[in-house]
Amino acid sequence: MGSAVLGLVVIALAVVVAAIGGYLTALGAAALLRRPRIPEPGARRRRFAVLIPAHNEASVIDRVIRSVREQTYPARGLDIFVVADNCTDATATIAREAGAIVHERVDAVDRAKGHALRWLLPHVREHGRHDAYIVVDADSILSSEFVAQMDARLQAGSRVIQAHYRVLNATASPTSALREAALASLHYLRPRGRAALGLSCGLKGNGMCFDAAILDKHGWSSVGLAEDVELHLALVRAGIRVDFAPEATVSADMPTNLGDAASQNLRWEAGRLGAVRQQIPSMLASGLARGDAVVLDAAIEQLIPPLSVAFVGGAIVSVAALVVGSATASALAVFGTVAIAGHVVAGLIATRAPTRTYLALAHAPRYVVWKVVLYARAVIAPAGAPWIRTRRSFGEGPRD
Repeated sequence: MGSAVLGLVVIALAVVVAAIGGYLTALGAAALLRRPRIPEPGARRRRFAVLIPAHNEASVIDRVIRSVREQTYPARGLDIFVVADNCTDATATIAREAGAIVHERVDAVDRAKGHALRWLLPHVREHGRHDAYIVVDADSILSSEFVAQMDARLQAGSRVIQAHYRVLNATASPTSALREAALASLHYLRPRGRAALGLSCGLKGNGMCFDAAILDKHGWSSVGLAEDVELHLALVRAGIRVDFAPEATVSADMPTNLGDAASQNLRWEAGRLGAVRQQIPSMLASGLARGDAVVLDAAIEQLIPPLSVAFVGGAIVSVAALVVGSATASALAVFGTVAIAGHVVAGLIATRAPTRTYLALAHAPRYVVWKVVLYARAVIAPAGAPWIRTRRSFGEGPRD
């Protein structure tokens, strides 16, 4: 009796692994088989507000402001706003000298990035009417056509747009190179696949553009650890789809070692899991009841664990299937595990990753173990945490 129950459990787990693999394969195939549609240039008459939340970013704040000021878009249509949030360094002074409009915020309790952006928006509106808002992290740089490409997307009818979010310092270490490999699928392949299928491409927290009417109506509703996930789910619930702009890139520095990356990743995963617990059951029920593929996909995406965790889980289930002697479970688990690994490779192919990124996969076993342990910690992590600046290694990197 016990062995029969164990066999059923293994088969059930194998079905889950296969479902994850199949889902990722479908998105990857859609991305690779259909070329993205790039809209014609817009009229370049919109007035954009570029919002930059910054917490002790004195070492890089002038760099991101410079990348905005060097846009090909007419300067008269660009206003740069920095919220210096609980800063104890020269972020505010340097940002003003670089040409930004700076608002300093001090709040010892509500310290997350979402709180800073929610606080900033009313101050931005005091400076006149803007047609669209762009949100950029302080450690980033924008491709020179970024704003012009967002203008073209808005002209074509988009209301919320996510740019291609890339790693700026990918050559700095194996850790940052592996991060580049991971984001190739998460930040490019999947959004491109969703765009091809008419789904909502998701928000990644950096390089986001909003038609002003959207934020004027809905405000900045998310203030948790994963404010991008929370905001995307809220928008989808309201019937608003996020479009993907692969032609527009935002590049940001990533931690160069696993120690520095731990707090950042733990915060992301804990915040996302919190959103899953609070919102995903009702979204799944709503999506099924309405037959709404956009809502269903947005919910399912949050149920997919990090690829490292999914791969390890698939490998364990594959071994368990052999132990219980279930050919069906074995075939399902192996398919799912191979598909998960293939999804990473497909992301590298889609982004035309350089050889060095493929070579960095040799360091993947250590990274995978680290990620699995971190994810386990996130499952039991507290729901709240302060906005702590992550240590990084900074570099100029490519603009285009």
